[in-house]
Amino acid sequence: MNTPLDYNIVTEAINEMGLRDFSQATIRDLQGLSQTLEKKTGKQIIHLEMGVPGLQPSEIAMKAEQEALANGCATMYPPNGGIPRLKKAASEFVKAFIGVDIDPLCCIPTTGSMQGTFATFLAIYHAMKGTERDTVLLIQPGFPVQTTQCDVIGLKHIGLDIHGYRGDVLIKKLDEILSAGNICSIVYSNPNNPSWVCFTEEELKGIGELATKHDVLVLEDLAYFAMDFRRDLSHPYEAPYQATVAQYTDNYVLWVSGSKAFSYAGQRIGVTCISNKLYHRVYEPLQQTFGVGEFGNFLCNRLMYTLSSGTTHSVQHAMAALMEAACDGRYNFLDDVKEYGRRAKFLKEVLLANNFYLVYDNDMGAPLADGFYFTVQYPGMTDLELTRDLMYYGIAVFPLDTMGSTQQGVRICTSFFKREQEALFKERIELFKSNH
Repeated sequence: MNTPLDYNIVTEAINEMGLRDFSQATIRDLQGLSQTLEKKTGKQIIHLEMGVPGLQPSEIAMKAEQEALANGCATMYPPNGGIPRLKKAASEFVKAFIGVDIDPLCCIPTTGSMQGTFATFLAIYHAMKGTERDTVLLIQPGFPVQTTQCDVIGLKHIGLDIHGYRGDVLIKKLDEILSAGNICSIVYSNPNNPSWVCFTEEELKGIGELATKHDVLVLEDLAYFAMDFRRDLSHPYEAPYQATVAQYTDNYVLWVSGSKAFSYAGQRIGVTCISNKLYHRVYEPLQQTFGVGEFGNFLCNRLMYTLSSGTTHSVQHAMAALMEAACDGRYNFLDDVKEYGRRAKFLKEVLLANNFYLVYDNDMGAPLADGFYFTVQYPGMTDLELTRDLMYYGIAVFPLDTMGSTQQGVRICTSFFKREQEALFKERIELFKSNH
């Protein structure tokens, strides 16, 4: 079979890495394989597997961080709960773009949202110790590292694939699951990684009401903040706002990342925003074991202290400057990242014209937004077969099998796709269709 990359070289590389059917492959494995094939074949790999931002960050962030370093911040440990400037800026940002009031005290910077999720899971694990609420419910497909974090901590978890559950059906199913009494928290991303579906206000209202009814925490991953490009969410203090469960319950934690919307991934900065009520809620297991019963106080002054002694000092100034500029209307942070939407539109058009189809194909009857991710499949193939086969065409993707999905398909990420690769991508996909 004629393929863009030499068949024998690709097969040999796959076998050498022990990937076989790709069922145990991580994103890093696929990235490593791609890099190996580029060296061995001398041909370009089109990287659609990595969820890493591919855009330049704003000068606002870099200037603020440089100034902070020049003013000597590197000589001082940052406070566990974050510098006052960032805590104030995060509180204002949440008010401006989500329409929710969260006290600056309750906004805690972390080393990327990744550390924020780990610290939150760890806080919940200890807060619920000795109770029957020992299981996290992950609304899937989702970010696979979050299940790994639960495993590392020893926190039980189950998943619910939303493919067949939207609207009232979703709320009824969640109510059924929560009624068992063992669920301590619900986790999801909105927009969703990788399907890019977005929960409606009605769904979020239902989730919030269930959280209050069953006394569970909702952990909302806003890694792709305001990147539902079907609506303009870029104007501070004006509706429409980023949709959130925080409008409908006090039992929530929001993770706001600097990586995607602000293109500042390498500096590892995020903010964990805990509802005012939850921050001050006292859990007896925390009080007995650590002498600090307040959920937020424990996360800040026990977990963040022992995990990393706070978040890198200089990058907190960068994040604060970005949030301040966004709130002031001096910086429209969505202008740059709309490029991801343009790329997604092109990639979808090529794939759909060549027999591929969308797996998560609509959003409550509406077309999906074009954004950072989407999911596709090819007729007659499993997701692992498609992931492997596309490697022979110099296209790296990631299988849904590893993301908690019950569907067959692959995730397409737009972040590394370049305009100058468009003709090459189209040529390779057309050849794939011809060979299949």
